[in-house]
Amino acid sequence: MKASKKPQKYGFLLLPNYSMLGFSSAIETLHMANWVTGKELYRFCTISHEVREMPSNTGVITVSDHLTNDAPTDLDAVFVCASSPVTKNENITLENWLKKQAIKGVNLGGICTGSYLLAKAGLLDGYRATVHWRSIANLRDEFPQAIVSNHLFEVDKDRYTCSGGTAAMDMMLFLIGKQHGMTLASSISEQFVCERIRTHEDPQRIPLQARIGTGQPKLVEAVQLMEANIREPLSSDDIAYHVGVSRRQLERLFKQNLDIVPSRYYLELRLQHAKQLLIQTDKAITQVGIECGFGSAAHFSTTYKSFFDVTPRDERKLVANKKVVSVQSDRKRRQLWRK
Repeated sequence: MKASKKPQKYGFLLLPNYSMLGFSSAIETLHMANWVTGKELYRFCTISHEVREMPSNTGVITVSDHLTNDAPTDLDAVFVCASSPVTKNENITLENWLKKQAIKGVNLGGICTGSYLLAKAGLLDGYRATVHWRSIANLRDEFPQAIVSNHLFEVDKDRYTCSGGTAAMDMMLFLIGKQHGMTLASSISEQFVCERIRTHEDPQRIPLQARIGTGQPKLVEAVQLMEANIREPLSSDDIAYHVGVSRRQLERLFKQNLDIVPSRYYLELRLQHAKQLLIQTDKAITQVGIECGFGSAAHFSTTYKSFFDVTPRDERKLVANKKVVSVQSDRKRRQLWRK
């Protein structure tokens, strides 16, 4: 993706009960790119099929700019905005319209469960893609030709898919960064008072109940206790006592449902939290270790390296180096634009 002198033209195909948050997160980000630069980098329009008035999941009705039969013929990308959970209504005409867009070379994207319609039309075969966590299992089962991840978003060649909600903003910031530089993407993020730009490698935080079902309330309660006690970890005996099971029962619950012992699950939870703090904050490494329940810097460093294969100090250096490379790349791009 290269910066172009002409504006990128994006169409948003609205399906019934589409996610208002996902749609607005995407379109607001493009609008802010224009506002921050004072240039028309992006043009966008709304499209619907058969009827112009399209209700969102909030009940707010959007009057689309176009129907599919009179949509602009010069769009660079079309994003399918859908609802969660998936609506599996048959619509061959709409699928054929999307196939025609693909044949014309239009990039295709899915927001929230918009990925489902693309997959149903065969337009995600062989592509990495994602969808809202409630529909990941269904997408994998129904469309094995798609490479479905649990990431916040996926950008694979000419296919852009995201899990919905605010992940749509992260995906748009990623695309803007690729096209116009990460300096602009960061400026937009700051305007939205966004703490950080999440990457395509960030996983969706899938609630434990959604992963294991509602039949294991004691297990869910145990994990919630762990998450609430990161700084001062509880022993397995303490957790079992508070949950109301024996230690052996607790270990059996974790092994049968998560294929891991409670102590290891707890340790990984603390280490993942430590990694977030190292990447997202400027807190001293010693302080990060303390906040994640490690009694000494040496113990924290050794345990962290054993799990991530890199020390906390080197983790920080990797993040710093990535920022330097991003700034240098952005500087070179601006110099090329001036020529």
